[in-house]
Parts: sequence; structure tokens; C-alpha cells
Amino acid sequence: MSLFIAQAHAQSAGGPPPGGELFQIFFLVGLFVLFYFIAIRPQRKRQKEHQELVSNLAKGDEIVTTSGILGRVAKLDDNYMVLAVADKVEMKFQRVHVHAVLPKGTLKNIGAEG
Repeated sequence: MSLFIAQAHAQSAGGPPPGGELFQIFFLVGLFVLFYFIAIRPQRKRQKEHQELVSNLAKGDEIVTTSGILGRVAKLDDNYMVLAVADKVEMKFQRVHVHAVLPKGTLKNIGAEG
């Protein structure tokens, strides 16, 4: 059988090519930088904008909550707000659940309050 099949001889085990460790370090750093600009930085920006929105709430602002409830801010304290959602109907929410502040007169224009 040795006529048709050449014998295979194992080569001596050599070390990995030089510079491989440096490439891995640069690859991991590059991956982290990419992840920072794609995920972390935009999320921090959104959190900062939302925090400013919540801290700038004032009595009389027309808002929509994250659950989709429209109302006018009737009372505020440090962590909670009371929304007037209809005549003689008030609901208490945490301030962090404000999704957006609506332009003045929006509730009247869409018929959400009487």
C-alpha cells in the first residue's frame, strides 16, 4: 500500500504566529468601542433627555404617560404627580412614567376633556 499513499509525518508543534496576542487585544478594544457608540452612548443620551423632561414638569402641563393615558398635571411632588384625566377624575402616577409633554391645547383639540 505504501506504493500509492505517501506516508504522512507530523510536523513538530510550533508556537502561534507572533503578534497574535496583540491582535486579540486590539480586536477586543475595537469591539468595546463599537458597542459603546452603538448601544451605550445613545441610551445614556435618551436617559438624560428623559430626566430633563421629568424634572421640568410643571402644573398645568398636558402629558401622555407610557401607558398611553392623556391628562393635565394637577399636582406634583418629588416622585409622584396627579393627572386630571376627566372632569372630577384624578389619577396618581410616578413621574418617571411620563412619555411626552404635549403642546398646550392638545387635550381640548382631541376632545379628551370636557
